[in-house]
Amino acid sequence: MRKHIRRFLPDHEAIHNNRWLAPFANTLLHPRLWHLNRHSAAGAVAAGLFCGLIPGPFQMLGAAVCCLVFRVNLPLALLTTLYTNPLTIVPLYIVAVTLGRFALGEGGGDFAAPPAYDLHNPAAWMQAMSAWTYGLGKPLIVGLVLLAVLLATTGYFAVKAAWRWHLIRAWRRRRAQR
Repeated sequence: MRKHIRRFLPDHEAIHNNRWLAPFANTLLHPRLWHLNRHSAAGAVAAGLFCGLIPGPFQMLGAAVCCLVFRVNLPLALLTTLYTNPLTIVPLYIVAVTLGRFALGEGGGDFAAPPAYDLHNPAAWMQAMSAWTYGLGKPLIVGLVLLAVLLATTGYFAVKAAWRWHLIRAWRRRRAQR
């Protein structure tokens, strides 16, 4: 399985020669951040899935910090954060709000649409918009954390299981060839 994943990851030497990353060479070139095995791959996918729900452009930075702390594969974690994009972020946040409402005991409830913009009274619209945002705040935060933990746990065990399944198939194939 390592051969299949390595095709998509950058080379260690390419990072070493990058002039923008030169100040961080001692930290970023640690061998465990680039080694690919089932433990580092599962941890990297978990870190990427967890940090993928961080709002804004801080997803990859959060994944890189997680990789440095837990010493898991850095490129795979950064690649995994790309599951959130403009097409998937809204459904993920709707699921997070629903999950947060359920966890807080407010019921699953429907996702309330934001207030429509009022051309004639923008001040009232701003007040309605802030009330709508405030109403989503606590369920959204709780739901994002719960969804991130759920996705990270699922991703971790899915990679472990897929790697194990691939390994068993390779063993059986080798045994059949003998």
